[in-house]
Order: sequence, then structure tokens, then C-alpha cells
Amino acid sequence: MTPPATTRLEFDEALELFQNPYRRRLLMTLLDHNPEDEADIPGDLATTDDEFDQLIIEMTHTHLPKLEDMGVIDWNRDENVVTKGPDFDDLRPLLELIHNH
Repeated sequence: MTPPATTRLEFDEALELFQNPYRRRLLMTLLDHNPEDEADIPGDLATTDDEFDQLIIEMTHTHLPKLEDMGVIDWNRDENVVTKGPDFDDLRPLLELIHNH
């Protein structure tokens, strides 16, 4: 079976975004996002306080900028709000494939 093609993002770039579990979870959350839902950290990604502090640093300095640079999210740093970016739909086929399997 041939993997679903992306349009603007190269396939290898898309797979790179999925390598990190926190980026992957963020993208999966955006796939099913209902703006009225509360955003909780899923149990399988629960952390200790020290791990959480490290995660915040990694998200704000590495993961969110990377996703934003690739156009898959829009990140309002002032309000700390993440929404789907202009190229999010390029990832949708891969996200749906992962979600369904």
C-alpha cells in the first residue's frame, strides 16, 4: 500500500513531525478538535512536575515553532493558543490513517 501523498509538505517532512509523541498528540488533537472542548493532557502523556516543566520548555522552544514554521499550526504566543495552520490539511490523510489504525 502506498502512503497517502501530501501536497505542500514532503512525505519525509510529514513523518518527521510525527516522530515526537507530544507533536503527534498535538496534531491528533487538532484533527478532532471541537473548540468547545476543554483541552486536558491525555493520561498517556501525564508527567511529573519536573517533566511537565521540561515539556513546556520543549514545546515553546522546539515543537511549536517547528510546527508553525512548516505551516501546520498557527500559534498565538500572547494567548498561548494553537489552531490549525494553512497547511494542516496536507497532513490530514496521514493523521486520519494513524487515528484509524
